[in-house]
Amino acid sequence: MKTTSRVLFLTLVTLGLMVSAPTLKAQLVIPSDGSDGDLIVATNTVIDLSRAVTGSWDSDNTANKGKGIYDSNKWAVVFKYSSVTISNGATLSFANHASRAPVVWLVKGDVVVRGVLSLDGGRGSTTASRSSILAEPGPGGFRGGPGFFASGVADGAGFGPGGGQFRGGPNSFGAGGSFGSRSPYGPSVYGNSSLIPLIGGSGGGGYSGDSRGGGAGAGAILIASSATVSILGGIHANGGGDDGGAGSGSGGGVRIVANVLTGDGVIQCLGGRAGSGGNHDGGLGRIVLERSLASGNPQINPDPRVVPLEPGAAPLLWLPENGPVVRVLSVGGKIPPADPRAAFGSSQPDVSIPSTSTTPVILETTNVEDLSTVTVRVTPRANGSYTETKATVAKVVSTTPLVIQWTANVPVNAGYSAMQVKVIRP
Repeated sequence: MKTTSRVLFLTLVTLGLMVSAPTLKAQLVIPSDGSDGDLIVATNTVIDLSRAVTGSWDSDNTANKGKGIYDSNKWAVVFKYSSVTISNGATLSFANHASRAPVVWLVKGDVVVRGVLSLDGGRGSTTASRSSILAEPGPGGFRGGPGFFASGVADGAGFGPGGGQFRGGPNSFGAGGSFGSRSPYGPSVYGNSSLIPLIGGSGGGGYSGDSRGGGAGAGAILIASSATVSILGGIHANGGGDDGGAGSGSGGGVRIVANVLTGDGVIQCLGGRAGSGGNHDGGLGRIVLERSLASGNPQINPDPRVVPLEPGAAPLLWLPENGPVVRVLSVGGKIPPADPRAAFGSSQPDVSIPSTSTTPVILETTNVEDLSTVTVRVTPRANGSYTETKATVAKVVSTTPLVIQWTANVPVNAGYSAMQVKVIRP
């Protein structure tokens, strides 16, 4: 069973327009030492995030130049580049870190995207022999559900806080994943309009009726530059689709923080499309554009949140120290690792508990009001619908800061399951 302490909060979406403005006198303050060097992508390239060293995101990475740093406390693979150029005709994509963490680029100089930067989720499997394999998300996203696992074990829900459910009945199908918008027949939205913390999209549900696994959710990226970000090609964080009755993954997240944002390119975080009808499509992702100046007429879908920045400002990149946090203290009396992986059999499970119908989960929140809604979602590896259980307040540990322990008695399924915790503040 996977446990995770990623905190998800919901707020209203703010829309705005990009307009031209005069030349700036001061650059934004972006904490990049340039120790990952210049990223120059001239041909189709895949960056393997598993090569990232583990450590603090703000450490000098000169000794491991170009590999990035995986910071489990931030749940991000962070690159501190001097500059970034993706050439026309080239596509840059990623192979996931074992944590499936999102990507953060902190850049001293310019970022120029003439080609394509892709964080798309993988398509659902299309054959019975592979429908037990979970579609891989973009970094920061979540896997699609299996279509068939073994005799009598099938139709798994998509993973992530908004993973799509298998829907039975005379017109059975797998529902698409949700994120910034709700997919048809999917669960509610999650995350927030600021994309702090950074998170990607959820997977679609599988369907064994035509041996299809669900599409994976798209990933998430933060691009923060002290200078200019030029989008002349495209940035895609689109959910994985499917050709049959399984659900598609939701769109992911793109957040750009720049002194100057310019270009007429494409930025999109679309849900995956299912070949058999719109009921299976994934929901939209989220886009945030923060800039001091902007020009051009980019094609953006969905509508972004646009945030004006003062010249010379130091934008908020991470959840602040006094921000709300939730963590899992125990599952069935077992203490989970600080950095869970939900490997599903390929390595030691995060938590192993004996067979039982239900098990207690103990949670701890910091800077979260007791009137908040705290929900534990458990998604079986296969053959099952996800469950969501609301936690109740067990005790107030301290008032400064506000620390509360919560309990939830969640259903247990035989085999592997993944767990996420969602907090909605009043």
